[in-house]
Parts: sequence; structure tokens; C-alpha cells
Amino acid sequence: MKTMKLFLSAPLAILMIMSMISCKDSSVIYRKYTANVPQYMSYDEMRKPVKSTSGYAIQTAGKIYIQGNYLFVNEKYKGIHVFDNSNPASPVNLAFLNIPGNVDLAVKGNYLYADNYVDLIVLDISNLNAPVEVARIKDIFPYTIPEITDNNPIYDIDQTLGVIVGWEVKDVTEEVEENNVTRPYYYYDKGIGAVMFNESSGAPTQTVGIGGSMARFIINGDQFYGLNQTNMQVIDISDPLNPTVGIKIEMFRMVETVFIDNTNFFIGTQTGMLIYDITQPATPVYKSEYNHFQSCDPVVVQDNYAYVTLRQGNRCGNWQNVMEVIDLKDIMSPVLVKSYSMSEPYGLGIDNKTLFVCDGQAGLKIYDASDPLRIDINMIKQYNNLKALDVIPYNNVLIMIAEDGIYQYNYTDLQNIKLLSKIPIGIVM
Repeated sequence: MKTMKLFLSAPLAILMIMSMISCKDSSVIYRKYTANVPQYMSYDEMRKPVKSTSGYAIQTAGKIYIQGNYLFVNEKYKGIHVFDNSNPASPVNLAFLNIPGNVDLAVKGNYLYADNYVDLIVLDISNLNAPVEVARIKDIFPYTIPEITDNNPIYDIDQTLGVIVGWEVKDVTEEVEENNVTRPYYYYDKGIGAVMFNESSGAPTQTVGIGGSMARFIINGDQFYGLNQTNMQVIDISDPLNPTVGIKIEMFRMVETVFIDNTNFFIGTQTGMLIYDITQPATPVYKSEYNHFQSCDPVVVQDNYAYVTLRQGNRCGNWQNVMEVIDLKDIMSPVLVKSYSMSEPYGLGIDNKTLFVCDGQAGLKIYDASDPLRIDINMIKQYNNLKALDVIPYNNVLIMIAEDGIYQYNYTDLQNIKLLSKIPIGIVM
């Protein structure tokens, strides 16, 4: 209940005060506390046409994505940096696409699919200097809020005012009825980045891009799939100018990442890995699952083995730092066959039995995964002077996102891996 301001004549005010004093059940008290007050962007402002600016420094890198000769780097909640990566030794900063609320993306041909807070937008990027919004699906994603960095509660959220773009810490005073204990109380769940409250009542085609292991968006053929909170939304993009909303699959878990291998989706959730058959791409069908302790859960798959990293002390919970190897020979009954101790594992990638693991402050670890049960004694190389977060291995070039920049390595010769380039955070290339 918001603070109410009463403008009354003196006699009437006296009568009301006497009434409150004589009637205990309706007494009013003042509650004071410090809260995060939301700052809004109106829906009209949010939905303005996307503009392209000249490339500038990456301040905080989010997801990475490659398609053709382009490297896309998300700037969380702000938009997407686009690089010409035709020569990985010398990437060129081409443009920045200003997309408020953007976290994820996927690309097919000349069309880029991105979240714009609660909307999904489709951009024709054939001319990066003048991207054109060709379609928009409004309110397809849940209303979410940006992270808070303190322990103060959130004060009153009004979704009709627009999307939340930030917070202002304020001292709040509000009137509440003394016996009223049913007022909704908002708080921030860092595990899902959403408003909560308590009340007493496969192999891509050459035109489709590739995301890192943290990806929540993926394209398979003419279908777009987007993970959000506890569900997967399917959208037919056979006509990018007129995308058609398909089924929404409720998974009853906090879903985190998606990986495709042949005709199966492997979906990382905070409590396990879900496997869906996508033989019929428009209607994924549940196959099986592998459960683990609560944790963030990126997953990659190759040759009937899934590799999953679990990290402790993060927003997802968990009490261990490990990489698990899961046998998928019987896809209907995944079995844990090996668990390797890690320091702080994040994303990972695999290419032709070479496994790349981002182990946080312990750096990038590269393994020979020819024998999944002996990975620990088959380390090829470790880069330990950086905080590694996610990778995309493709065509013998590894693109790695770290806390201080985006690194590219040539791993054609695994005994002589070469650093090709680094796009630093905070410096224009």
C-alpha cells in the first residue's frame, strides 16, 4: 500500500483522528524503511526503432554469438556489439545495435532475433548501419527486473508504468493498518531475475549462427526456441517478416541453457538436464532427464556423452565445483559416469574430442576428451591468468569471453595453440 496524502479540513481531521483512536481494529501505523524504488522506461520508449551507432568499447560483455564472418557480443540490458571477424587475428568493431533490455540473441541469414525486455524483435541486419525492425512479438517474455546489489526490499512495482531499467535507493514511509499482515511484499530472486511476491492467499545450417554454452536462444531450421524462467517458447520463423507464435512448453524448473545435438535438445536447468526430441521441430517432446543438486547448469554433448558444469556459491545455489560426465548411450536413461573437481566452472565447449572448460579464476582448461573417464590426466593446456566465462569452438578457432576481454585462439595444432587476438573490455578497437 502506497503512502496516502490526506488533505482535510481541521474539524474533519479531528473527527477522523478520534475515530481511529476509538476503533482499535482500524488503527493506522507508519512504517519506515529503506527500499529500492524502481525507475521505469515507458513501453513507447522501449519500443522505439532500433538504432545503429558506430562501434564503441564493450563495457560489460554478456553472451557471445557467431554467424558467418560476424561476431556478436551482447552488452547486458543495452544492446549488441557487432564485429567483422573474417580475420580472427584482427577483428573490426563495426557497429552497436541499441536494444534496451537485451540479453540474448540468435541469427539466421540476414535476420537477427533479440529480446527487447518483454518483446521479441526481428531485425533485418543486411545493412548494419541501418537495421530495420521487420517484426515484433509483444509481451512474449515474462516481465523481469534488473539485479539489485543490496539487501533492501523492492518498493511497489507497477507494470503499467513500463519496464524497470534501474533502482533508486530511498527512505520510504507508508501507512498500513496495524492488523493488516496481508500486504504483498516484493523481493528480488537472483536465481530468476523476476518479480516475486508473497501473499497470504543440432548441427546448424550455414546461415544459422552458433551461441556459447550459456545461450538461451537457439534456431533449428524454421523454428526459433527461447528459454525463459520455467518454459520454452517455440516460434515459427519460416517467414521472418511474420513470425508465428507456436507452443509454449512448461518445464516446471528454472531453465538456463540449451544445446542441440542431432535430433535432441539438451536443456540445462538449475536442478538437472532435460532431454527433448525435436524430430518434429515445432513440437519438442520430452524424452528423459538427469537430476543433480541445485546449480547453474551449462551443458554440451558429443559422441553420446554430455558434459555439465556445476558451480558453488552462485545465484543458483549448490555446494560443489565439478564437471560431470553423463553417459547418453541409453538416451532414455542418462547415467553419471564421472565427476571431475573444478575451481569455479562456468561455460564449456567441445570440438572433435577437444574439450574447453571455463573454470573462472582458474582460467581456461583444454582437455583431450577421447576417453571421457580419463579427462583429468589428459589436460592439453591451461591459461590461468584470466577469469574465463564462456567459449565457442568453431573451425579450429576458439572464441572465449573472459572478465577482461574476448580472446581468440587457433587450436589447429593442439600442441601449439596460438593467441590470435584480444578484444579488451573498455577500449575501442
